[in-house]
Amino acid sequence: MTTTQTHTLALPGVDLVYDVRGPLPPAGGQPPLLLIGQPMTAEGFNALAPHLTDRTVVTYDPRGLGRSTRSDGRTDHTPQQQAADLHQLIEALGAGPVDLFGSSGGAVTALELVATHPSDVVTLVAHEPPINAVLPDAAGAERARAGFHEAYQAKGFGAGMAAFVAMTSWQGEFTDAFFAQPTPDPAMLGMPSEDDGTRDDPLLSKKSWAVTDYRPDPDRLGSASTRIVIAVGEESGQTYTARTAVATAALLGQQATVFPSHHGGFLGAESGYGGKPEEFAAKLREVLATG
Repeated sequence: MTTTQTHTLALPGVDLVYDVRGPLPPAGGQPPLLLIGQPMTAEGFNALAPHLTDRTVVTYDPRGLGRSTRSDGRTDHTPQQQAADLHQLIEALGAGPVDLFGSSGGAVTALELVATHPSDVVTLVAHEPPINAVLPDAAGAERARAGFHEAYQAKGFGAGMAAFVAMTSWQGEFTDAFFAQPTPDPAMLGMPSEDDGTRDDPLLSKKSWAVTDYRPDPDRLGSASTRIVIAVGEESGQTYTARTAVATAALLGQQATVFPSHHGGFLGAESGYGGKPEEFAAKLREVLATG
């Protein structure tokens, strides 16, 4: 069994907590494999990492999330700040450039990292990055985002998350038919109907809007030394993040690479949104090996 060591990297405004599974420098000459999400923390990769025992795997909690306590006086989560943190983390690992798998908001951060520090990353697999600007219906996506935020502000977590699920499970562009839907009932989705009064959720508040507002620079990404692979789930259909993945791939002159399962395809059953972590790991290993 691969042992996990937890470390803290003190950076300006944050104590960044990260976990290393395996030796540093890695055995066999392969680069470390960094797995990142946002607003998901390191524990979201607990089902995937055990299937990657041939690699030294590094996970972390982004600034202000989970164990990474921030002291910079800010509450927003931006790809630019997180990419700067990752650059420092990769330097602290002292094992050269990494392979990087980024999921959802983590994929957006990873694109920013490659744009600003391309020598940090050998291969990037960016899985379903939620980027509004690449969509033909970008204005509709922004309106849908505002909708789940308004539901959260009005009625709390359950209502906001139900509206978020309605947005992210919708197939196709955000047409009038989407906005004509009745307000989702949180209880029908197994979510709490009562309002606990909090309004600081990183997903449902405006704290992470900089992620979906991100505008990738195709020139900088195209000229980077990093090999970039945009990934999409085979079960994702025409959902929001599937469409953003396909459109981001097209922006970079490629086709999205299909991975098993859905947006959370690497998650275990205990997450409540289980995918196929073993098959997902096999596909990730295959994609990294073909670079």
